[in-house]
Amino acid sequence: MKRVAFLALILAGLLWGLGFPLGKLVLRETDAAHMVLLRFAVAAVVAAPFALRTKEARALFRSPVMLGSGALYGVAFMVQFEGLSHVSVTLAALLVGAMPALIAVCAKVMGEKVSRASWMGVGAATLGAALIAGKPDGAGSPLGVALSLGSLLIFLAWLVVLKRAPKPPTPMAIPAVTVIVAAFTVLPIALVMHGPPKLDLTPMAWSAVLGLGVLSTLLATAAWQFGSARVGSASAGVFINIEPLMGASIGVLLFGDHLTLALAVGGLMIIAGSFVTVLGEKHAAPDSLQATPAPAP
Repeated sequence: MKRVAFLALILAGLLWGLGFPLGKLVLRETDAAHMVLLRFAVAAVVAAPFALRTKEARALFRSPVMLGSGALYGVAFMVQFEGLSHVSVTLAALLVGAMPALIAVCAKVMGEKVSRASWMGVGAATLGAALIAGKPDGAGSPLGVALSLGSLLIFLAWLVVLKRAPKPPTPMAIPAVTVIVAAFTVLPIALVMHGPPKLDLTPMAWSAVLGLGVLSTLLATAAWQFGSARVGSASAGVFINIEPLMGASIGVLLFGDHLTLALAVGGLMIIAGSFVTVLGEKHAAPDSLQATPAPAP
């Protein structure tokens, strides 16, 4: 069973990392808010049968925790991809590598045990993010970096709220309800910002939207929840780092992003620090934040 769980975690990391290049493709033809709206609209349509199938699943829509977590999830993606429109795929992906360190800090604030090794990882990842943010070397604007980092804080709030979610009647109920609530949260914001979305996109852009909705949103979240529930926190948390590695590699190989010294060193510090942070939590309580699904694009 653990082998299947690890495969699910690997799949989740790969799909979340795929969200950066797919999002960049869509951003060539529309704005970030409309891209996120279309992404969640697709995910919501696919998720609807799982969220509406049983009375217990439908009851989740009346839960303040689920409503709050879904709203945070949608807003976080809007902020993240607004940032992506101002930075390169590689830079945005590497900044996400700071997420495990943020989780460790939050765990400490909430009274959970954080080891010395974890704090060493927190320091390394934070310095790496600061290096990238202070010297993006043409990979993005300060606004894009600020939005990308700010979205991580919103994702972190989502994780904290989601810890209080009611017990789901089926494995797909929580991710399905989450993306549907997120879609309805994003809808009015996108309409106020830019009006109705542009629908005459190219086939390539629509393919990217479908991939974002089905693969990088619904399936990735469900796979992570399945895997993280069946292995230890430290083991699950390591797979968070697949996302920035995947996104950065695609950005350099397919999008022509320039791998500068600041990006390379900062990215390595983030990834190495994140591994140390997560592995340092092997003595943490089973219900620590790191056992909760980690966000990604």
